[in-house]
Amino acid sequence: MRNSTQLKTPTLLITQVAGTASAMLRRIAIRPYLPAVRQREREVSIVTGASLPAVQIFREPGGGRQPTIIVGGFVPDATEVVEFQRPLLRQSGALHYLNYPREGFQLQMFQAQLADLVESLNLRGEQPVLFGISFGAGLVAEFLRETLRHEKLVIRGALLVSPVLCAEDLVRPAGERSGGVRMLESNLRRIFAARPDTPDEVERQIERARRCFQGLFGMGAEQRPLTPRHLAIRNKIMAVIDGTSAKGGYERTLAIQDFQRPTFDAPLYDGPVLTLLAEAEENLLVPTSPTLALCREPRRFHQVFPNGRCLTVTSRQADDPVPHASLIFHHQAYNPVISAWYRRFSAPSLISAF
Repeated sequence: MRNSTQLKTPTLLITQVAGTASAMLRRIAIRPYLPAVRQREREVSIVTGASLPAVQIFREPGGGRQPTIIVGGFVPDATEVVEFQRPLLRQSGALHYLNYPREGFQLQMFQAQLADLVESLNLRGEQPVLFGISFGAGLVAEFLRETLRHEKLVIRGALLVSPVLCAEDLVRPAGERSGGVRMLESNLRRIFAARPDTPDEVERQIERARRCFQGLFGMGAEQRPLTPRHLAIRNKIMAVIDGTSAKGGYERTLAIQDFQRPTFDAPLYDGPVLTLLAEAEENLLVPTSPTLALCREPRRFHQVFPNGRCLTVTSRQADDPVPHASLIFHHQAYNPVISAWYRRFSAPSLISAF
């Protein structure tokens, strides 16, 4: 009986080799990074009296002096989610990726590490762009609200892709089912209801969530040619999903409940902000999403982000609408908009009018 290697077609072998080579090149370019400033991280550990799960920070060199800090969604890691945006982002400067810990998550520790990283870049004369995707955009918004307002830190702007700014974007009040119950919404309801002192229940609900995220990525890949880069990302995504402990997934999910709904009493951030909604956001976000309502009402949006702009990213193909945060599968739709926004950083008079 022939082994599985002998049964593989030449095309499949070439694809696997190309995918492996692509992954190796990425590992060479993206290296672990320790910020020069780590004071806040240490203070949080001292105050809590415990070793809290810390974010892994990676750095990739770039060609300019405008760095970008990538804060990803639940999956994939930040090092994977902008695979198809890396070349254009690196033209402006180095990329700093924040990958979430696998064994837990603590919002205060995340904010401390992000603040330390921003200060480290400021000491080098650099003002980073904060690039948040989905859940990561919510973390960026919390940073703008809770940290940037009160500390002498400087960023150049914020880019928010399919932002999830509060739990109500994903889960409606009990009994509200207009428009149907989404797969993710159903999973989150169960996770929010699980108590931390019931580990078996937490494990069961996180396992359901794992299957949900695998399914969401699978739907994105259906009827779509997967390049070696896509295959490498898929393998990494599945490894992240499988390798994140129940405690890690549970604590990361609960962090959404600490996000504050946008208010209109004062701007959240008055610097340049670009918010990108996908044309099919309603397939994931609930109909009553406060963030969707905010982004689709210009007057209120500008109360929160006075120097911001909100655009809807479309594929221009009726049978392939852009879903939530689809930077991997719909990069052709996202990249021109992102590139144009970054170019305006070299022309301050234009950025103020964007």
